[in-house]
Amino acid sequence: MRFRRGISIAVVAAGGVVTTMLVGLVTNAVSESEWPGWLGWLQRHAWFSFVLLGALLVVMTVLAALSETRPPARLTESAPQNEAEPPGAALVLRALPRDTAAFTDRGAELAALVGSVRAAQESGEALPVHVIDGMPGVGKTAFAVHAGHVLAERFPDGQLFVNLNGHTTGRSPVQAGEALASLLAATGVPAGRIPAGDDVGAVTEARAAMWRSGLAGKKALLILDNAASYRQLEPLLPGAGDCLVLVTSRKRLAAQEEVVLPVVALPQDHAVDLFVRLSGRPAASLDRDVVVELVGLCGYLPLGVSLLAARLRHHPSWGAEDLRERLVAARDRLGELRAGERAVAATFELSYQDLEEDRRRFFRGLGFYPGTDLDAYIGAALGGVTVAEARRQLDALYDAHMIDEHPGSRYRLHDLLRDYARGLVDEGGSSMEEQTQAVQRVCLYYLAALAAANRHIVRRGAVAPVPPDEAAAVETPRIESRAAALGWLENERANVLACIRRASGLALHELVIRLAAAMAPFLRQAGPWDQAVGLHRTAADAARHTGDRRALAGALAELGVVRRFMAAYPEAIEALNEAVEQYEAAGDRRGKADALNQAGIVWLLTADNEASAHAQTEALALYREVSDRLGQANALADLGMVRRQTGRFDAAVEAQSEALSIYRELDDRYGEANSLRDLGVVHRLMGEYEQAARRHSEAYDIYVELDDRTHQAYALNELGVVGRLTGDVVGAREAHGQALEYFTELGERFGRANSIRDLGVLERVSGNTTEAIRMLEEALSAYRDLGSRGGEAAALSELGAARGTLGEWDEAIEAFRRGLDLHQELGDRCGEAEVLNHWGTLVRASGEVEVAREYFEQALALAREIRSPLEEARALEGIGRCDWFSAGPARAGDALRNAAVLYRRLGVGAAAQELEELLASRAG
Repeated sequence: MRFRRGISIAVVAAGGVVTTMLVGLVTNAVSESEWPGWLGWLQRHAWFSFVLLGALLVVMTVLAALSETRPPARLTESAPQNEAEPPGAALVLRALPRDTAAFTDRGAELAALVGSVRAAQESGEALPVHVIDGMPGVGKTAFAVHAGHVLAERFPDGQLFVNLNGHTTGRSPVQAGEALASLLAATGVPAGRIPAGDDVGAVTEARAAMWRSGLAGKKALLILDNAASYRQLEPLLPGAGDCLVLVTSRKRLAAQEEVVLPVVALPQDHAVDLFVRLSGRPAASLDRDVVVELVGLCGYLPLGVSLLAARLRHHPSWGAEDLRERLVAARDRLGELRAGERAVAATFELSYQDLEEDRRRFFRGLGFYPGTDLDAYIGAALGGVTVAEARRQLDALYDAHMIDEHPGSRYRLHDLLRDYARGLVDEGGSSMEEQTQAVQRVCLYYLAALAAANRHIVRRGAVAPVPPDEAAAVETPRIESRAAALGWLENERANVLACIRRASGLALHELVIRLAAAMAPFLRQAGPWDQAVGLHRTAADAARHTGDRRALAGALAELGVVRRFMAAYPEAIEALNEAVEQYEAAGDRRGKADALNQAGIVWLLTADNEASAHAQTEALALYREVSDRLGQANALADLGMVRRQTGRFDAAVEAQSEALSIYRELDDRYGEANSLRDLGVVHRLMGEYEQAARRHSEAYDIYVELDDRTHQAYALNELGVVGRLTGDVVGAREAHGQALEYFTELGERFGRANSIRDLGVLERVSGNTTEAIRMLEEALSAYRDLGSRGGEAAALSELGAARGTLGEWDEAIEAFRRGLDLHQELGDRCGEAEVLNHWGTLVRASGEVEVAREYFEQALALAREIRSPLEEARALEGIGRCDWFSAGPARAGDALRNAAVLYRRLGVGAAAQELEELLASRAG
């Protein structure tokens, strides 16, 4: 390849020289008088020009040729989470484990795999799934990883590796739904967008559909390692035929469409060659017959051969005969292992016995670890040593091939070594007390580290879970920013949850309760929420065992919050109501206030405004009793939203302004932004558009400062509504479009439905009625899926107006009727007035002027009662136009003039001008 590239460069350069010579000859052949200006100068100095131009062309052609050899830039998985692209975008992951130096031979298997892939790609056929099967230790994973590196260039859209734990001792196989969640997260799908719920089958199907959609049109490579069954991996298979899937398993998982690549033990000669290469000894210095016996005792398994060769490399004084004697003596010590693994176990035994006593003890301690991978901090907790000592021990075990190294200074035991370590624990008669103590130490470490992480996550003024006193002396990694905290939590999530499950199995109830509470702030925002539900249920069970009412109430309250996030409102209320009862029984007024505040939010979302207001009022009183300023602000802010939803705008402003003052006192920027945004909504409903825009802009700036894209999108939507009402259609469309993009990336379904609805309204007022109906129907469907009756009512009102514009009278009236019923149930009087105004406009257009006037009069009464000037102006305009038609301009004048004045005051210039022109035509 390099030779051909050099020839190409030389040919291009030579072409440049020849071209330059021809230019020189032509230049000399033409008289000076025929060349004006600088071209004449070139003609007079032809040979100098020839040399200069030739050199320049040579340099340029060489540089151009070289630039073509540079590889294209690629996106990697180091991109920040908040910039992650949605499925279907050009996100490229390079997530294969490092290729092993111990890989040997497998030429026939590799050639078969590469040939199969090449043939399918060249013919345009779908790539079949390739199943790599064989016995433990035979090198299935090593072969799959090596093949992945060889084939990587054929799959430029990424390479992913997933361990399905099909045969991992002490761990259940990874469920397909869990694996899909990990894959979706790895490709940049936000946690909130990953489907979740109680129906495991439905959730798995939804995640699988999202996974297949994300890979559509992609050329990616996926290695599914250590599969337990075809059922486990089937949902993980891409729908696209351009993706290659390599599966490794100890079982035969073949189905009709798969290609099976059996990996058997190495041929004797290849096993001998691998041993010699890894032993670091000259082949001539080793007795080949002895080496043949050694690799035979390992069953010709690459894992066993590698470990055995490493022993010889690390003992220069040993000969192959010494190694054979030790291995023969050790091979029957673990007879409880299956026959197919006995030789490898004997190799493990020999490697283990070669360790120093403190290292053997440390290695045995790894068998107690419930998680998958670990670092020096976890190793220190398991071994009861310092982090520095743990790091030394882990490095030594890695050198001894007893553990594998992974990126980020982390380590993992191979499945067979995990079996062996746990076998040593059982064989050595380790007491349950010793195992329990090791798990306790790890849990204590996680409590200390979670406390450090939560300092960057929990809102200022909130009460963070406090670790036990013993955690003060535990060494933890440095976590100095919110980003670092979130990164650490994401890496450790699976391990912490595994430790909680193990602690629960050991009846360490207090640790379960504490760990669940410490993980709650992260799981609230990061999910997956179905995992959080399981965690808090486990914590509640632990609290019931201990009889700790306060802990039970805390677990139930967190369960209710997560259920609210999942839009499972009945389950959320059930959990929160029980939490209120338990807090009351425990005499915990602050906890009761927290649970009431959360229950009030759920009742607000389900339109039980009376219950919501009662809960927030009671919570506010309790917060004041215990002097909890943040709690007071939260209750006031949520009470303000109830007042706004029921049209009590003055009371809403009062409550929200007091909340804003407290948030600023506490320097709680998040709370401050939320109050500003809701105040902006109230000011907009009151017709104070300039003040509304200012509040929304202030809120947006704070959300940008906090790097909170979800709430940035909500603020943008509100700014878009204000822009539409004041005639800035272009600005409104831009704001709603940006919000829609953010909501889609983040998986925020309710916010996305709002953006689509607002864009639909823009299309309606712009005259694009068909597109408006399409968008409003989409928003309506989303609201119904989410159980949002407020969103459904708003969408129905706008949909009725759009259908009326097209003359679809029956459909429009049905939409108005259903929307009006919902607004009345919700107590949303402003929404009710809006529907009545739309309905009156529809009826007036049909010629029933007197009936239309009745709708406008009802809307006018409501608008004046709640002080909604926009709906008042619309109602007055409707009454005036009805009177103009039925009784003449004289009777209509007052209503139309009052409407025009209101429109002018609101800044709705186009509507005001239209009415003023109508009145002027009458005067003329």
